[in-house]
Amino acid sequence: MNSIKLWIGRNSMGSVLLLAVVLLVVFPLALDLFRLNLVGKYLSYAFVALGLVMLWGYGGVLSLGQGVFFGLGGYGMAMFLKLEASDPITTKIQSTPGIPDFMDWNQITALPVWWTPFQSFPLTVLLILVVPTLLAFIIGYAMFKRRVGGVYFAIITQAVALILTVLIIGQQGYTGGVNGMTDLKTLMGWDTRTDSAKYILYFLTSGLLLGAIVLCAWIQRSKLGTLLLAMRDKEDRVRFSGYDVAMFRIFAFCLAALLSAVGGALFSLQVGFLSPSLVGIVPSIEMVIFCAVGGRMSLVGAVYGALLVNAGKTLFSESFPDLWLFLMAGLFIGVTMAFPMGLAGLWEEKIRPWWKSRRQALREAAVKPPAVAATPVVPTPEPTLPEGVGSQRA
Repeated sequence: MNSIKLWIGRNSMGSVLLLAVVLLVVFPLALDLFRLNLVGKYLSYAFVALGLVMLWGYGGVLSLGQGVFFGLGGYGMAMFLKLEASDPITTKIQSTPGIPDFMDWNQITALPVWWTPFQSFPLTVLLILVVPTLLAFIIGYAMFKRRVGGVYFAIITQAVALILTVLIIGQQGYTGGVNGMTDLKTLMGWDTRTDSAKYILYFLTSGLLLGAIVLCAWIQRSKLGTLLLAMRDKEDRVRFSGYDVAMFRIFAFCLAALLSAVGGALFSLQVGFLSPSLVGIVPSIEMVIFCAVGGRMSLVGAVYGALLVNAGKTLFSESFPDLWLFLMAGLFIGVTMAFPMGLAGLWEEKIRPWWKSRRQALREAAVKPPAVAATPVVPTPEPTLPEGVGSQRA
């Protein structure tokens, strides 16, 4: 038992185990199915926050276009689900049965060639992982090899997000346009709208998220994680030591894109639709806020940040529909000004030292022996001689 506790403490896995208990035990027991499904949606955003911790917190590169990779993963899964929902029997009333309804509305009479691979689920999963990672590699190679970074890289990623949004909306016949892809009901014949399916998808999302945290924590503790930190703080020194700084940053960017794509695919499965509103600049900035509020140096903190911001967004929009945007802005500004390192920084700098000092004081008080009360000394009265005795002796 002591060896297990020592391993947990040495590898800083205590916070991960606590998060696992919260996600796998507390939330399923405390929340109804509707709220649990919302939490599952929030956890799909947490994948993006994890990627930003690795890219921004450890690599020192801020990307304001992570919605691009989230959207690519989501659209990949949505395309498979849409093709499954568009079988010839279900779409027999269309002029061209067997293709998605928005294609039929736009007078497209045959399934495009680039849609064909998404008829296979294994190939769909492979493309969800490969396509966003390949795009991130191309962008990263073009930028980092030319030493483009800082605010310039952030602006370029914003431009990529805007381009992809315009492309999706403009190609309505192939992507569903501004309405996106809706009516996603089944996964290989399995109805994803049932209560049991929602529970399974929630636990699947939680399990994959915890696995992603463990993977990222392993990278952080490796030599690669040390080099990422070194490049963030002393880039020139790492370069003069013989390391290719650009390739390490490309790796961090590709890892962040891969995690974002997984989150987007899980989002499409749980919510049942996907639209270009989740791909553009605004959602990409919101994803950065998740990471900033939770703590850009903490993997577990980024998950809590995604949960807190999205829960606040839901609560404020339900209770104050006219003011919720201002309340969300106030939440973000207040947290970042009071705690620059996010909620994780608050824990590490304030709560944890206070808790340690309190435990130490309680431990010392329990070990210290109680003080023994001193017995008061009563002075002994001197004997008195009878009157006249002293004078006789004299």
